[in-house]
Amino acid sequence: MISKSAIKNLAQILGEEHILTNKDDMLPYCHDATHKEFPPEVVVFPENANEISKIMQLANKEAFPVVPRGAGSGMSGGALAVSGGLVMSMERLNRILLIDEKNLIARVEPGVITGHLQEEVEKCGLFYPPDPASLDISTIGGNVAECAGGPRAVKYGVTRDYILGLKVVLPNGDILGVGVETAKGVVGYDLTRLIVGSEGTLAIITEIILRLIPRPETKKTMLVIFPEILSAAQCVSNIIKEKIVPTTIEFMDSLSVQLVREQLNLELPKGNIALLLIELDGDQSQIEKDSDRVGAICRDTGSLDIHVACDDKGAENLWAARRSLSPALLALKPHKINQDVVVPKSRLAEFVMALSGIGQRHNLLIPSFGHAGDGNIHVNIMLNKDDKDEEKRAQNALREVLKLVIDFRGTISGEHGIGLSKKPFIGMEVPESGLMLMRGIKKVFDPNGILNPGKIFDEI
Repeated sequence: MISKSAIKNLAQILGEEHILTNKDDMLPYCHDATHKEFPPEVVVFPENANEISKIMQLANKEAFPVVPRGAGSGMSGGALAVSGGLVMSMERLNRILLIDEKNLIARVEPGVITGHLQEEVEKCGLFYPPDPASLDISTIGGNVAECAGGPRAVKYGVTRDYILGLKVVLPNGDILGVGVETAKGVVGYDLTRLIVGSEGTLAIITEIILRLIPRPETKKTMLVIFPEILSAAQCVSNIIKEKIVPTTIEFMDSLSVQLVREQLNLELPKGNIALLLIELDGDQSQIEKDSDRVGAICRDTGSLDIHVACDDKGAENLWAARRSLSPALLALKPHKINQDVVVPKSRLAEFVMALSGIGQRHNLLIPSFGHAGDGNIHVNIMLNKDDKDEEKRAQNALREVLKLVIDFRGTISGEHGIGLSKKPFIGMEVPESGLMLMRGIKKVFDPNGILNPGKIFDEI
């Protein structure tokens, strides 16, 4: 419980206009993309690291929880105030501080929208590759906290691959810079990599140093139609086996296609079809060669048709349909259990077929789609939570899916993190000795357990 005196102190630090205490005003900060709801006692909007430092000092003194929050677009409950306390919105820290064209870096605050950053660096002929589906609303700080990925990860990697350094506020209020602004740096333990993906449990990020690369000369986007799931999944393996590295290879199963059929504005066959959305980028001559090779591989694997976007607008229309898939799923059932699992690319076809069998055994709709190029599949178990029998079947199916992932030597989370939603299952992948090490690290950073408590694992 946050005391009245603590709220007065917060007002002195921030100004009363940057604090919310009214329940109705705080409603937007009670939930995230999981649709779970946990009301905080207060929401604050700091402007800089010094204000955050003072807030953390107060939180330690008064022993109330602090939950950092970006745009609230996370899929694992990482920004939820499960223990009440204070939600710290980073939306006022929203400046691009520097785009350095000579050294290929950018310095940004955590509240910068990912898509906006991409637009600004591309004006300079540069490129920031990570592209989560929520890039038009998600923030760089949230992407760093979750180590977000996206469709382009198959060629370019994920968020951590572009983080050179960070400025953070530790739970005790200390302000610390970690990492470098150079291409190399091996001074001591890599605290930057430790904080990236820590889901706001170790430190509050206030500034980020990003690595940029030159913008690719051109790109080509194609949508490939297959008669069923197996041939589409096999095509992904065949493309990679031929040593071609597309920017993206996105997969949509038949249920997913049904949901976005009208948006695609294409003549699509009825029935149990599957789609691959493939994009290549680079210099013009190489793209032409690679796209011809990819087209040949698709035809040899049994594709029914190949649609090539003729311009950027056509490509964006294809991507808009893909990015709208997650919310569109709720047309099937009012609720879903969303899992972003990863399996070895060589076993993708086998995994997708096994998913179909799990759905049939439990009498459930389980549409799947995602980043097939790196084996990262979004598995969605659709259900109506008011139907207790269906909810029980869904939970049983979930455990079966996650066990299958581990049996395939995969991982239960590729980019959404563990947070609250996957906390019950972390022991399926991380042994107790590993969890004890993680708890020890958390204790060193946050001895009083005030920063984003209740996430990833239970603390001792």
